[in-house]
Amino acid sequence: MVYLLLAEGFEEIEAIGTVDILRRAGIELMTVSISCELEVKSARNIRIIADRKLCGKFDEDILSGEMLILPGGGVGVENLSKSAEVKQLILAYSSSGKKIAAICAAPTLLGKLGILTDKKATCFPSMKNELICGEYSEEPVVVDGNIITSRGAGTTHLFAAKIADILTNRSIGENIIANMIY
Repeated sequence: MVYLLLAEGFEEIEAIGTVDILRRAGIELMTVSISCELEVKSARNIRIIADRKLCGKFDEDILSGEMLILPGGGVGVENLSKSAEVKQLILAYSSSGKKIAAICAAPTLLGKLGILTDKKATCFPSMKNELICGEYSEEPVVVDGNIITSRGAGTTHLFAAKIADILTNRSIGENIIANMIY
């Protein structure tokens, strides 16, 4: 199972585009509201109903997931970073070597948690001074070990396609975005 965290103020394209492409790839993915409400408001006031919620704690089944995905959006990432449960979850995934994917401003949260110290990573260009990593890259998507990072809304298709390829161990992502006339 793959879990995509939704915090109020999340970037719509990065979250929903990623969910769409991964579900097209046949990957089991669950959206998780980090609040006590299933409804989460995006950066542009689009209301999304998450599949489940954290509500101050996380169940053990979330810890058994294969990957954690963090969409960006300045306010969304700020809200992710305020959640002790989110930080615990990210650190638990990292310490067990599980995959973590973050796009836009979200890689800065990974950097602040010390996860990117010896890693090559990328993020939204205006946030690069806040990205604490081993080596900053301007590539649209960067994979370094168990961490996948990407630059922003315009790289969502490439980000999601790379995740699909990694999770399925085949080149399915490229075919999906090609069929979407990307």
